[in-house]
Amino acid sequence: MPERIFKYFPELDDIRKDKLRYLKPIYDDWNKKINVISRKDMDNFYIHHVLHSLSIAKIISFRPSTRILDVGTGGGFPGIPLAILFPEAEFILLDSVAKKIKVVKSVAENLDLKNVHTLIKRAEDEKGSYDFVVSRAVTEFKSFVKITSKNIAVESRNSLRNGIIYLKGGDISGELAGFSDRVRIWNIKDFFIEEFFETKKIVYLPF
Repeated sequence: MPERIFKYFPELDDIRKDKLRYLKPIYDDWNKKINVISRKDMDNFYIHHVLHSLSIAKIISFRPSTRILDVGTGGGFPGIPLAILFPEAEFILLDSVAKKIKVVKSVAENLDLKNVHTLIKRAEDEKGSYDFVVSRAVTEFKSFVKITSKNIAVESRNSLRNGIIYLKGGDISGELAGFSDRVRIWNIKDFFIEEFFETKKIVYLPF
């Protein structure tokens, strides 16, 4: 239930609460047509997808006009929940699979998220400049940095320097070899008590 999210984000106004409540019915409807989210996972939709995405909001509050690129967004995570939370920031959701972007566009339109834009392309081909690149573990971290570091803008405007914010689970020590002196890691279990987050982490690489 979305009420669990409201407990962690008591500052949410009624407009954002209503958008979060409406998320699951929209995805339920789309899942009947396209298997965007595994059907067994829909029972845990608000924990596994929405709250997981919003963990990023526990380390940064995106300032107005901040540009965020969500690489390999899939069904719209973490981009859509973050766009609800930060309506004055701009979110560009990128995926190479057209049918996934079709769903994301529909969700954004249904929720009247004017701060969400979509791109159907491979991350390697995106040339735009952004304050942050976010993602939920689409590939091995070193490969992800290689693909997306070109998209990080130089001038920072937030409490954290511009960079990559990556949601990852399990043992990631091997993946972070070579970055250990640069990355900062947060354990999501320090923010949320649900068992799902026991091994989940936020990896931040500043530029």
